[in-house]
Parts: sequence; structure tokens; C-alpha cells
Amino acid sequence: MTIRLNINGADTAIDAPGDMPLLWALRDLARLTGTKYGCGMALCGACTVHVDGTPVRACVTPVSAVAGRRVTTIEGVGADKVGQAVQAAWDALNVVQCGYCQSGQQMSAVALLRANPRPSDADIDNAMSGNLCRCATYERIRAAIRHAAQALA
Repeated sequence: MTIRLNINGADTAIDAPGDMPLLWALRDLARLTGTKYGCGMALCGACTVHVDGTPVRACVTPVSAVAGRRVTTIEGVGADKVGQAVQAAWDALNVVQCGYCQSGQQMSAVALLRANPRPSDADIDNAMSGNLCRCATYERIRAAIRHAAQALA
């Protein structure tokens, strides 16, 4: 089945079964490997992408559910000032340790700052609670989100 969607601003046709998880369509068919597989059950956040601006877990989202919609991955999130600010803050504060979860972390951070440009620490903790980091860089992640918010102010 051919499924048409917009990935990172480009109209794309994916030839896949409708029940294929979006994660595998992105990684295996569109060759966008920045979105990571973590748990396969929407519990860790490593696979977070945006669908029409809303963060979703790509590991449990059927590709048919995003037909005709805008999908943004880590490869495309830096196309606007919020994504650029988050990526710059991650670099400036050296957030990444192993890096595996960081694409999902950044996607959730961008969604937070788009919805709430001046988040409190509680807002940050709440928005990021579904993203796990085995290296426990949570303090650096929170600091980077604050840094990005200040840069955008």
C-alpha cells in the first residue's frame, strides 16, 4: 500500500503495510535513522517524532495513521528557531552522554517550548517525564531547556 505523508517538509510516498510502525517506515524506508528504537511500547520516548506539531511515539503509531499529515523527525526539527535553539542549547551545555535517547529528548523539548516558551522546572519535568535517559543526564536536559527558553525570549 502506498501511503503519502509529508516528512520534514517533503511530500513523500511510502510503500508499506498500513500497520507498519511509523518508526520502521522512517528508519527503513525513508532512511531517516535519527529516530531511535528504545522499547517498542511507547514507554521510553526514544522514538518521539512530531505529527502535525504534536509529539507522538513512532514505535506504536501505524504509518497509516499519519497518511496525509506532517511528520517531523530529529533530522528536520532544526528548520525553525525553536528547534535551532534546542539543538544549540544541547551543544552549548554538552547534554549528550551516550546520545541514544537524545533525539527523542530534543523532540519533546521542542514541543514543550513551542507550547510553553517560559516553562518552570515543574513544567519541564512534566513534559519530559515520558523520556528516559539511561545515562541520567536529566539535570543537563533541564538546564538546556532553560537555556533554549532564554535564547528564544
